[in-house]
Amino acid sequence: MRRLLAILPLSLAVASFAVAAAPPPAPQPVFDVHVHLREGEASLKTYEREVADAKLKLAGFAGMWFGGPYQALQGDPDAIRRANDAHIALAAKHPEMLAVATVHPYDGQAALDELARVAGRGVKVLKLHPHTQQFDAADPRVLPLVRKAGELGVVVLFDNANILPGDSERLFNVAIQAPKTRFIFAHIGGMNFRFWNILALARTADDFFADNIFFDISATAVLMADSPVEKEFVWTLRNVGIGQVLLGSDYPQLPLAKAVDALDRLDLTDEEKEKIRIGNARRLFGLR
Repeated sequence: MRRLLAILPLSLAVASFAVAAAPPPAPQPVFDVHVHLREGEASLKTYEREVADAKLKLAGFAGMWFGGPYQALQGDPDAIRRANDAHIALAAKHPEMLAVATVHPYDGQAALDELARVAGRGVKVLKLHPHTQQFDAADPRVLPLVRKAGELGVVVLFDNANILPGDSERLFNVAIQAPKTRFIFAHIGGMNFRFWNILALARTADDFFADNIFFDISATAVLMADSPVEKEFVWTLRNVGIGQVLLGSDYPQLPLAKAVDALDRLDLTDEEKEKIRIGNARRLFGLR
């Protein structure tokens, strides 16, 4: 017994050392679906440096040139075309980047032509922002554009921070009328995320909903993690379908590290988090 008691502290010390010496878990790969590169390559380098400093494993990101002081407004399709081309060229230099292009729906045939042109150059995502681009998602000029995107295999990323009442309802109606187009609604409605629980019912209606809506949880997840309504937010994510949810940062407004930390703190399973972190993006964009 004395010998056992003498050996026990040493055994505990060895076990403690083994635990202390165990390497930290490797970072999980992440795909960021919502990155604004306002200054082109300079912004890209700053973004990736911040991600590296945060010790995140970046598998890729979807980057757009517009946001903040740079907007794609109606009436200047040539300027939009030049900016799209510059962004496509940037993505060609950086294979981790998925180029996001834009057009203005009110530019009519010029917008449709530009959509077809960028799709031909390999663009997989078209971003539209009703408020910063100053258009109404319910305007009849929007529907032909998003339907064309579906025909071309281009995903349409819409801002969905629900800035004004009815924003989410308008987007839902657009998605219903363009069932062959896949949509990502950014920010999952912001503080109006509750609306999207309607999808759980929409799926039960015969020949009504094509299940073509995805969401990114950029910014909103940061607000929801550890909040009084976190359980309701997680309930909503499961109602819309974990397989339809993507991670985004909304850089430079928020860093990717905050988005990843918020996801880690949400009361989701490891499998659900992996799908949101990267698995769903791989499936939606056909990434390796």
